[in-house]
Amino acid sequence: MDNERIAELFEGLGPVCIRKLFGGKGIYFDGVIVAIVLRGELLLKADEQSASEFEAAGCRQWTYTGSRHGKLVAMPYWSIPDSAFDDPDEMTVWARRAYEAGRRAGK
Repeated sequence: MDNERIAELFEGLGPVCIRKLFGGKGIYFDGVIVAIVLRGELLLKADEQSASEFEAAGCRQWTYTGSRHGKLVAMPYWSIPDSAFDDPDEMTVWARRAYEAGRRAGK
């Protein structure tokens, strides 16, 4: 996903800053990380307060198997509902949720 498309998706939230992160990209708004792009997939930040909304929308959480212990590790990033990619208003709602989760995390 190129930076122009990322900026377009987050227009409703405001101007975002895109930086290299984890071999992917970190997307920041107002100094707060709101999303990442990993292996070409855009994932939004969530927390205990917002994760249930992502789950209810059929989104999936980013998980991986830890190399040291072989256990599944769940990260605080979730996929975006497919419909949000084509609906700027819906994408703005999800982006705001991600921003609020980032603010609550203090990062």
